[in-house]
Amino acid sequence: MTPMSKIPVSYKRHRFPRELIAHAVWLYFRFPLSFRLVEEMLLERGIVVSYETIRRWSLKFGAEYVRSLRRKRAKRDDIWHLDEVRVVISGHIHWLWRAVDQDGYILDEILQKRRNTKAAKRLLTRLLRKQGVRPRRMITDKLSSYGAAKCELRLSVQHLSRKGLNNRAENSHLPLRKRERTMQRFRSPGGCQRLSTVFSAVRNFFVPPAANANALSRHIHRLQAFAQWNTATILAA
Repeated sequence: MTPMSKIPVSYKRHRFPRELIAHAVWLYFRFPLSFRLVEEMLLERGIVVSYETIRRWSLKFGAEYVRSLRRKRAKRDDIWHLDEVRVVISGHIHWLWRAVDQDGYILDEILQKRRNTKAAKRLLTRLLRKQGVRPRRMITDKLSSYGAAKCELRLSVQHLSRKGLNNRAENSHLPLRKRERTMQRFRSPGGCQRLSTVFSAVRNFFVPPAANANALSRHIHRLQAFAQWNTATILAA
């Protein structure tokens, strides 16, 4: 885990304290909740905030918080699981392409209109640029576009596409599917991309890796995640 560059977060002219804003944003992006449900949860604690205010907080602070969190460092022995899922937005079919490592950590995801070699190549190019290293192995479904994109990029990486090997990537779409149902589908491609980026980043941070098999290690992981989340939301001087 390496620290990202610190991005100043300004709470000027906000009536509510930082802790409340950060908690509302965390609730919205950590769980498949609507703005109205977050409003109701805060009201139960005696805090009167409109769902529209929570929406604005999420738009303003969600991405800023994520930029200040710590990311997992990529390694050469990583295994990349690549997959694409169909998303219907305003009656038009889009494809959400995603890459997940062997621990279930979401490396990147990108919404595209096509499900072809050009789209697969774009995903791989982004991954190589962001991660800075090549993986030891690449696992995909049987879509031939992955192999074609790998050849065009001249990647000397082992590529497996047998049935059942890519369950990790396919299952990683489930939390976002729940959020999609809560929102009654996404309204626009840009909104889908923005939400999925922050939603997945927050999930990466709080969900323990598969290697943490016992309850104590998972508990410690979450306590550390909360401490770093609080640090990321503090007002910069």
